[in-house]
Amino acid sequence: MSKPRILIIEDDVDIVLVLRLKLESEGYEAHHAANAKQGWEKIITGEFGAILLDHNLPDRKGVELLEQISHAYPELPVIFMTAFSSVPLAVKAMRVGAFDYLTKPFNLDEVQIVLRKAIEMKALRHEVNQIRQQNRDTFDFSKIIGRGPRMHELLEMCRTVAESEASSILITGESGTGKNLIAQAIHYNSRRANWPFMTITCTALPEQLLESELFGHEKGAFTDAKERKRGLFEMGNGGTIFLDEIGDLPLQLQAKLLGALESRSFRRVGSLQDIAIDARFIAATNQHLKERIAEKAFRGDLFYRLNVIQLEVPALRDRREDIPDLVTYYQGYFNKRRRRPIQGMSDEALDALIGYDWPGNVRELRNVIERAMILCKTDSITMVDLPREVAHHTPGTPCHATFVLPHEGIDLEEVEKDLLRQALERTDGNQTRAAQLLGLSRDKMRYRVKSL
Repeated sequence: MSKPRILIIEDDVDIVLVLRLKLESEGYEAHHAANAKQGWEKIITGEFGAILLDHNLPDRKGVELLEQISHAYPELPVIFMTAFSSVPLAVKAMRVGAFDYLTKPFNLDEVQIVLRKAIEMKALRHEVNQIRQQNRDTFDFSKIIGRGPRMHELLEMCRTVAESEASSILITGESGTGKNLIAQAIHYNSRRANWPFMTITCTALPEQLLESELFGHEKGAFTDAKERKRGLFEMGNGGTIFLDEIGDLPLQLQAKLLGALESRSFRRVGSLQDIAIDARFIAATNQHLKERIAEKAFRGDLFYRLNVIQLEVPALRDRREDIPDLVTYYQGYFNKRRRRPIQGMSDEALDALIGYDWPGNVRELRNVIERAMILCKTDSITMVDLPREVAHHTPGTPCHATFVLPHEGIDLEEVEKDLLRQALERTDGNQTRAAQLLGLSRDKMRYRVKSL
């Protein structure tokens, strides 16, 4: 591992000598410039972990050079050195962009501590910037697969929304269609990309814990509140707050969420102080919220507050033209994890994938490709590698193989219960779509669920 390189810009040779000896004994590689001109030339031609910059230089004031460095190399930490009587100047240096300042005469151990913090901060900034850039690349709209008109229209609308100041967005679509991906793409292509993307699934926690996760709590707010906790809203301030499965949010929390959206402020549990919030709210659901409103399970005023912009992600069966591209993508993705790559897929197998109705949407397709690549014994996926319900499915028919009655007979009521349970699990409890899978009306579905 290379030694951190430190540049000392100082005209006092005695100070330079002492600093060099200290830095080199601590494992640094020390470089020296006697004036501002030499210092700037070294900065633009070399790579330094930190700068030690004196103010009283022969050719220029250090604070002027500091401002130039901060503008050209904002990630490069500069430690400003000044006389004890020049504390107001040191404060000015901090405003201009100095990482910290040292007053002469200084303690050499203090110099080492400040330098270590500066280098750690630079490394952290570099890592954060790399992660931000990776997120921008990963979630760029051009990376989302969708050649058909439905997806093209959706992505164009997403681009417009991302660049806008829309504060509330509602993403709808069946389970597994990629609503989370759309939400992240909007965030990382917006002006809020450098701020947090905070996500919580509204079905993941009990109501009391969910409120604490959203708004945070004060110490002693309830039995287990041992200390103050910042909530999702507070940590996501400035960025995007993604509320997944918003249709399952308890009614009491719906009222509090509406209040936060309306006032752009909230309170921690157990607090009387309002906290202002500047964040974009994106909510997603696989449920029909107007039906939930009719059932008095969802607040109409919250729906209309969230529904400033509505984006509907199409089901995979409505964008079959994208299936070949999705297959290619997932094959490449899983090939990176395998020692023996699978290069292709037979035309018959691809036709089977295109013809299948995909009740689990893109998530189900991903799982099918992963399974096929694990089981595949050749260089190409064929029909034998696909699940039976996919390989033998006829478009427009229920997505399961024909049932064969066992010789010993069956309990029909138990079979019906099992089919109802499977349909509800596959649709995440949405009775309307579960009824469609079973060829029933919604009322008949409800009747069977209730009676069984």
